[in-house]
Amino acid sequence: MLLHPLRRGDAQAWSALRRENEAWLAPWEPSSPGSWTERHTPAVYRAMRRAVGRRARAGSSLPFAVRHRGRLVGQVTLDNVVRGAMRSAHVGYWLDRAAAGQGVASLAVALVCDHAFGPVGLHRIQADVRPENARSCRLVERLGFREEGLLRSYLHIDGDWRDHRCYALLAEDHPAGVVAHLRRSGPP
Repeated sequence: MLLHPLRRGDAQAWSALRRENEAWLAPWEPSSPGSWTERHTPAVYRAMRRAVGRRARAGSSLPFAVRHRGRLVGQVTLDNVVRGAMRSAHVGYWLDRAAAGQGVASLAVALVCDHAFGPVGLHRIQADVRPENARSCRLVERLGFREEGLLRSYLHIDGDWRDHRCYALLAEDHPAGVVAHLRRSGPP
C-alpha cells in the first residue's frame, strides 16, 4: 500500500472509481447538488484537488490518495486541522468496495494517524461516523478510537440531516503508534 498527495494524473482513475462505487459510497457522502455522475467527473476532481491543495498549503488539511497493489483505491483526509492549544483534526476516508475487507482502510487510516501524531504534531484526531455505518464504526474502534457521544443531526448526508457517533483518538492512547496497535490487534 502507498499513501501520497493527490496527483493531477489521477483525475480519470478517481472519476471512474467514484462512479463505479456510487451505491457503496452515496449513503455516507455529504449531500450536494447535481447527480452523482456530475459530481464525479475528472474536471470535478481537478477542482477538488486545487481546493484541497490550497488548504494543505495553509496547513488546514492533509489529503492522501490510497493505492493498493499499484491502483488508486481511495482517500484519507485529515481536515479542519487546528494548531495552538487544541492541535486536532478530523479524519475522513473512503475506499473502493473491491478493496474492502482486506485491511486496506484500517492500515491507511492508522498510517495517517501516526503521521498526524508524529511529524505533524497533533494531539487529537476525531472521526464522526453514522451509527448505521457498522464497517466504519468497527474500523475506528479497532484502531483504538473511543466513542465520546452522539452528534444529533450533525451533517446533511445523502439527502437528510444525520446523526453521527463521535470518536476520538489521542496521541497518548498508543505511545508505540497506531500501526503498531493495529498489528497487535490481528487481522480484520
